[in-house]
Amino acid sequence: MQNLKKAILFLEDGLFFNGKSLGSLGETSGEVCFNTGMTGYQEILTDPSYAKQMIVMSSPHIGNYGTNNHDKESNKIFATGFIIKSDSLQPSNWRSESSLKTFLSENKIVGIQDIDTRALTIHIRKKGAMRGIISTEDFDIGSLRTKMENVSNMEGQDLAIEVARKEKMTLCNVDKPLFKIAAIDFGMKSNIYDIMLTNEAEVEIFPADVTYEEILSSNPDGVFLSNGPGDPSAVSYGIETVKKLLGKKPIFGICLGHQILALALGAKTFKMKFGHRGINQPVKNLITNQVEITSQNHGFAVEEKSLPSNIKVTHKHLNDDTIAGISCNEISAYSVQYHPEASPGPHDSRYVFKEFFNMMRKNAKT
Repeated sequence: MQNLKKAILFLEDGLFFNGKSLGSLGETSGEVCFNTGMTGYQEILTDPSYAKQMIVMSSPHIGNYGTNNHDKESNKIFATGFIIKSDSLQPSNWRSESSLKTFLSENKIVGIQDIDTRALTIHIRKKGAMRGIISTEDFDIGSLRTKMENVSNMEGQDLAIEVARKEKMTLCNVDKPLFKIAAIDFGMKSNIYDIMLTNEAEVEIFPADVTYEEILSSNPDGVFLSNGPGDPSAVSYGIETVKKLLGKKPIFGICLGHQILALALGAKTFKMKFGHRGINQPVKNLITNQVEITSQNHGFAVEEKSLPSNIKVTHKHLNDDTIAGISCNEISAYSVQYHPEASPGPHDSRYVFKEFFNMMRKNAKT
């Protein structure tokens, strides 16, 4: 086995794990959270929703199929650290272009391997997501405990403004698009707009702090609220913009966009104990009574008892009965807490996009 440098993962409650380095050498910090997926590590790493978080992969073998330039959800890694049990020494897949450790090193991401990630996952499930530090330089517990005081909690952090694009971008694959979608980028994954483009839509992607006047001046058929990182209640500018858009155009939100829509409608959100992150999350559609296996990545959720009477709960997470989808039919607005684009993950929920297209088509006829 290759000669790897010693590394340590130190948690804010004092628990620590000794392991070996993975990727770049150095020191990093963030909220430690776990993902239960067996695959999809490249999409997970490049998902902007993981900004300021260090990801624990609970599955023991990661890196088996390498990495490539096609499975990225953005142009860089947004996670601040990566924590695994065992890295594949020789990735094997016809699409592989480089190894996981090379991908991490090229993106200057500090990680740790050769620790008991299932024990770590159980600890987080019991104690809740918490701050952590990975270091290949400092192994003094007292020193790491002092450094932890400068690691920010996730509550109250507006990270959407940090990860969102700064300028408007227009995408379209056809000469005569069927729909024109205004997408507000709070940390938008690329597969979301790829699905929209596949359905012959023109997608105008706006920065997170776009004004409602800018949205309306483009005269879209519908407004999309993207996924993203951080505390949704801290995205005050986004909430105010959506409030002014309510009833003006059909609105569809995913993940952080779901939470921002709920806040704009008058509901509240809360920080979950350890969140939902993985490609095997069971959700029940309360309209059809069908169960979907979904891809999810969120640490906040909408508080059900705070929902105004005109908001209908459409989906529930079967593990903890939290809200996984809402709708407000009188203003043509709906959202889901999970990722129907499922990159990575199953395609059970792709129909959610069709509902958005149908809503825009119906609204155009009125």
